[in-house]
Amino acid sequence: MPIYEFQCADCGAKKEILFRNSDEKVEMKCDKCGSENLQRVLSSTNFSISGGGPSFGSDTGAPSATASSHNCSGGSCTTYDIPGPTR
Repeated sequence: MPIYEFQCADCGAKKEILFRNSDEKVEMKCDKCGSENLQRVLSSTNFSISGGGPSFGSDTGAPSATASSHNCSGGSCTTYDIPGPTR
């Protein structure tokens, strides 16, 4: 049962949502302002991975997160593709 973190694009409030299964319908609404404009964010962790270790999900057959770097107006930017529910 994964817990995903979302941020309201209107007021900036963050919210964690527990998904019991992939078919479950969950209310995607900001607790602070009531907006339905939530965006999934990369949650903070208390661990790090270094070296060429396996990616998460590779042992279970589940999709794994990927990162790609590119140039942007502020210099170098990284985009994360995180598997999980989407709108």
